[in-house]
Order: sequence, then structure tokens, then C-alpha cells
Amino acid sequence: MRDAPDLATTDWAVLALLSEGSTHGFAIARALAPGGEVGQVWTVRRALVYRSIDKLVGLGLAALVGVEGSSHGPRRTLVVASPAGRRRVTRWLGEPVAHVRDARSLLMLKLLFLERRGADPAPLLRAQRERFAEVERGLEATLLEGESNGFATTLTRWRLENARAGLRFVDQLLAR
Repeated sequence: MRDAPDLATTDWAVLALLSEGSTHGFAIARALAPGGEVGQVWTVRRALVYRSIDKLVGLGLAALVGVEGSSHGPRRTLVVASPAGRRRVTRWLGEPVAHVRDARSLLMLKLLFLERRGADPAPLLRAQRERFAEVERGLEATLLEGESNGFATTLTRWRLENARAGLRFVDQLLAR
């Protein structure tokens, strides 16, 4: 397996779906469509789903496992996450997002897939809280030290309010 440190969000979503069991590209595309359960968080066009599957297979994170007949179209190639792919998804699901701006996409995807697995989100949420608190402290220090001025101050204040909102959100989930 080649090293795959930089998977795109679409690749993570596809790999997480493949880690749930053997499926085919059409089913994944349906899940990632705007009306799909995963699509409500991260929407992906069908062509990109198939491109991602090819990439994951090439990286050794997924494997082709058979073909399934269909009464509505061509036969479908079945794909599943490899053991290495399942390990990568499990590790990814436990890692907090680095930036507050990624909460809407990556954090929500992780929470969705943890719920689909029946896994406890608390370890991820605690790690995420620490990360957001670190961001908040850094932004507060920037404002206190006067390291930004003009529009930079406006941007820093915006980012600080987003970090605080992220913290409130995580705290609410942890309190449940």
C-alpha cells in the first residue's frame, strides 16, 4: 500500500462508507447525493465518487470484491475498505479538526460516521474541545498583544467568535 496522508474530504467520506461493508459506487453516490444521509453534510457528484473509489483502491485502502447483478442497469462492482482502510478511517474519526472552519464539513462528517457506527463521540469531542480552546487562546492573545490592526483585527475577531461558537457547540454535545 502506498502512503496516503492527504486524502481529500470526499475520499474520507467514501472510505468511511466502504468501511461499513461491501457496497458499490452507485449506492455510495446515492448516500452522498444532496438528499442522502451523508449528502446532507458533504455532497459529492457521482463521477467524483467513482474517481475516489479508484484512488482508494490504488492506494490499497479499498478492494474490489466481486460483481452484483442489477435489474435496473449494468452489473455493479462491489468494493469494500481494506483492513488498512478500516484502520485509517477509525484513526481519522478520532482526530479533531485542525481549523474551526472545518467543523461544518469534517467534524460533522466524523460525528455522522461515529453515530452510524454506534460509537461514542465523546473522545473526539473532548479532543476537539481542546483544539478549539487552543485556537481561542491564540486569537485572544493576538488581540491583547495588538498584533493585528485594521482589517486583520476584524478578521481575528471573526475567527475568535467562530472558535467560541465551536466551543459552545462541542460543550453542548458533551453535556448530552
